[in-house]
Amino acid sequence: MPVDLQAVCEIIERHGYQSSALIGILQDIQERMNYLPRKALLQVSKSLDIPLTNIYEVATFYKAFSLEPQGRHTIQVCLGTACHVRGGARILNYLENLLDVKTGETTKDLSFTLQSVNCLGACALGPIMVIDRKYFGRINIQKIESILDQYQDR
Repeated sequence: MPVDLQAVCEIIERHGYQSSALIGILQDIQERMNYLPRKALLQVSKSLDIPLTNIYEVATFYKAFSLEPQGRHTIQVCLGTACHVRGGARILNYLENLLDVKTGETTKDLSFTLQSVNCLGACALGPIMVIDRKYFGRINIQKIESILDQYQDR
């Protein structure tokens, strides 16, 4: 997958070539490219005169950053106590089988990234599944495929 280094340079320029803006720069790159490609991080290192190892320290410390391509849509399944008791683990297992990925992975076609989370703050609606910040409460296996169909061609 080619990396648009011109876009990376524009992001760095918008931040004024300030090393103190590293997190903001990485956030903008992640938003634009859906992950942090190595070539982009090399450009950031060169432009800001920050060792690449320091950039990787930041990129791997924060869970919001990904060094691997992410899906166009992110699916989160809550495994907090209330959701777990109501079948959250079953929902996650079903999605892993349906999408042919493990938790934390992205489908081969880059449609979906599957994640588990400890709490989504809506315990009364458990089990909860979130796709791109849209909450689906009281989810069950029978509802999942029709919900995913809504995201397939977007």
